[in-house]
Amino acid sequence: MPEQTRHTSAYVLDITRSLRRVGRLPTGVDRVEHAYIRWMLAQPQPVFALARTRLGYVLLGRAGLQGIWDRIDGRVPWGRARPLSLFGRSDPARRRGESDLRRLAIARSVPRRLLRMLAAHLPQGTTYLNLGHSNLTPRVLGALRDQNARVVVMLHDLIPLSHPDTQRPQLRAQFAAMVDRVQQGADLILCNSAATEAEVTAHMAAHGAALGTVPQTLVAPLGLDLAAQTATQPVTMPAGFDPSLPFVMTLGTIEPRKNHAILLDVWDQLLADKVSLQLVICGQRGWLNEAVFQRLDQWKARGTGVFEIAGLSDGQLAELMGRAEALVFPSLAEGYGLPVLEARARGCPVICSDLAVFREHLGNNAVYLPANDAYSWIITMTELAQAAQASPHQARAELARFVPPRWQQHFDLVAQYL
Repeated sequence: MPEQTRHTSAYVLDITRSLRRVGRLPTGVDRVEHAYIRWMLAQPQPVFALARTRLGYVLLGRAGLQGIWDRIDGRVPWGRARPLSLFGRSDPARRRGESDLRRLAIARSVPRRLLRMLAAHLPQGTTYLNLGHSNLTPRVLGALRDQNARVVVMLHDLIPLSHPDTQRPQLRAQFAAMVDRVQQGADLILCNSAATEAEVTAHMAAHGAALGTVPQTLVAPLGLDLAAQTATQPVTMPAGFDPSLPFVMTLGTIEPRKNHAILLDVWDQLLADKVSLQLVICGQRGWLNEAVFQRLDQWKARGTGVFEIAGLSDGQLAELMGRAEALVFPSLAEGYGLPVLEARARGCPVICSDLAVFREHLGNNAVYLPANDAYSWIITMTELAQAAQASPHQARAELARFVPPRWQQHFDLVAQYL
C-alpha cells in the first residue's frame, strides 16, 4: 500500500490510446481512460493531456482536453483531416482525430524535443497518469523522470505473459518489455483487482535483480456507469432468431481467450439433445481463431441456435441483457471482467468460468463452472433452458441484489495517493 498525503500540482493524462481508438466502439480499457478524462476535467489543479501521433507529440491544456472529450462523447463532430495527416498508414477516423488534436494543442514537438516541451509547460509536482498500456516508451518515461514528474500507471492484466497462446505472436515480447519499463519507471501501479496485483507483483519480483524493486501498488476496482447506457435504437436480431425461445448471450471479441470454442461444443450437444436454448454472441471477430470462425459460419448457414451480432452500442447491449436468461462467460483469463459485473448489475444472471477475479468481485452473485468442462456447461444450460420454458427469467428473482462498484468510489480511493 503506498503512502498517502501526496501533493500534486498538476495532472497530465496520456490519451494516446483514445486517439488510436477514434471511431471504434469502446473496450473496457477505453472506458477506463474515458472515466479518467471526466475526472481530470473536474479537478481544480491544472490539467494536461499528452499523446503521441505519427508526426510527434502533442500537449493539450484543459480546454483542449475538454474539446477532445466533447468529440469522443459525441457532442462535437470530429473535424476534417489536415493535409499532413494524409501521409502514412492510418484509418480515416484516426487521421481526423490527430488533426483535431493538433488544432487544440498548446504545444507540439518532434520526438527528440519532447523533454523541452514538457519542461516548458508542466509545473514541478506534476503527476503523469497512463491508463491504456500505450506510449510507455523509454523516451516518454525518461522525459518524465528528467522533469521529476510522478508516474502512475494502471496495469489491467498480464494476460499476454500468462496466456501467450491466446495472443498474437509478437505481442508477448512487446508487452514484456513494456512491463519491464513500468517496473523501472513507475512510482505507483494501479491494479483493478487483487488478482491482478498478485500477478503483477509476482512477475516483477521475479525480475527484481535486474530491474530493481517492485513499485508501490494500489488495488482500485473499476466503476460502472450504467446510467449513461440507454439504447437509442432497438436491437435487430439476426435472421433465424426465434423471439419465442429463450436465449443466453456472451459478450467480447471473438478471440481465443474468451473461449467461444467451449460454447460451440456445448451448443452442438444441445442441438443433438433438442434443447431449445439460443446463444447470441456479441462481439467482433478477432484473431487466431479461424476454426471458431468456420464453426460460426456453419451455424449461420443452419440459421438456428447460435447467432452473431457485432457493433452494438452500450445501450443496445443493456437492452439485450434485460431480455437474456443469462450472460455466459467461459473466459480463460481476465484482469477484471467488466461484462460480468455489468450484466449482474442489470439483474442479468451470470454463468462464468471459475476465475479468482470473478469470485473477488461477484462473490456468490454468479454460477461458476470450470472453463473447459463441457459436461458442466451442457448440464447447466439444459437446466436453464428447462427453467426458462417453465418460467422465463426465474433465475433473476432468485438472485440477491448486487450493488456494483462506482467510479466515485474508485476516484475517492485513488485521489488519496496522487
